[in-house]
Amino acid sequence: MHNAALAHLAERDPRFAAWRYVALDCPPADLAAALPALRARGFRGVNLTVPHKVLAVGMVESIEPAAAAAGAVNTLRREGSGWRGFNTDGYGLAMAIREDLGIELQGTPVIIAGAGGAARGAAAECLRAGCAALWVVNRTPARLAALLEQVRPAAGAVPLAGLGPEDPVPEFPPGTLLINATSAGLRAADPSPVVLGRLAGVAAVYDMIYNPPRTRLLDEAAALGLRTQNGLGMLVHQGAKALEIWTGASAAELAPVMRAAAAKALGSAPGSGADSGA
Repeated sequence: MHNAALAHLAERDPRFAAWRYVALDCPPADLAAALPALRARGFRGVNLTVPHKVLAVGMVESIEPAAAAAGAVNTLRREGSGWRGFNTDGYGLAMAIREDLGIELQGTPVIIAGAGGAARGAAAECLRAGCAALWVVNRTPARLAALLEQVRPAAGAVPLAGLGPEDPVPEFPPGTLLINATSAGLRAADPSPVVLGRLAGVAAVYDMIYNPPRTRLLDEAAALGLRTQNGLGMLVHQGAKALEIWTGASAAELAPVMRAAAAKALGSAPGSGADSGA
C-alpha cells in the first residue's frame, strides 16, 4: 500500500519516482545496530512493529509529544544525526473508528485489551481525545502497571483503571467500545482475548488485527449483536500518516489509494464496512 501511494505521488512529482518501501526482518536484539545502519544506507524513514515500538524509544535522537506520551514509536524520520520518533497508531485508530464504526473517541467509554506498543498508542490517543473512561485489560501485571504508569499523566480527569485476570469485572457504561490491541486472533486456534459475555455494556468491538479479516473475537461479538470492525482502516490511516511525515503529502489524500491497494492484496473490497474485516 505504501508503494501504491508513492507511485500516486510520483505521477505529479518526479522526486518520488525512485522512492521504495521495503519490508525488513530485524530481531529485537539487532535493532540498536540496525537503526544507524539504515540511516547510513540512506533510508529516509522507518516503520516499526512489535516488539520494536517500545524498544526504539530509547534509541531515537528526539521524539514528538504523542509518541512520548505513549512510550512507543512506530514511525521514524531521519533528522540531524539520528532519528526522530513518532507514533501514528493513535491517529490511525481514531480515524478508523470514526470512519468504520461512526464512533468518536471523545465521550466514549473504552476498554483496551493488551499492554504492548499498540495498546500504549491506543491508550494515549483515547485519553488525548477525552474518552469518558478507560480500562486496560492485560494478563501480565507488570506490563499492565508499566502501561498505566506511562499514560497516567495524560489522563487528567478521565477515569483510568487496569484489570487483571483475577480482578472483579466492573459494570461498564452502555455504549462502551472494546479495542483489541493484542495478537490473539492472528492464528485460527487463538482464544478470544476477553470473555465478551462478561462485559455488559459493550456495544462495539474494534479488533486491530486485519489478517485474518474475521477473528474469533469479532465472530463472538457479531453473535451477540455488537457492531464490529477489524483493523484494516487503522493499518491504512497510520501508514498514510507515516507517509505524510516522510513526504509532506496529505495523509487524507493518500489513505484512499492505500486502502484500495491493501484491500486488493488481502482479497477484500476497498470500501468494506463494519463486518468486512481487515
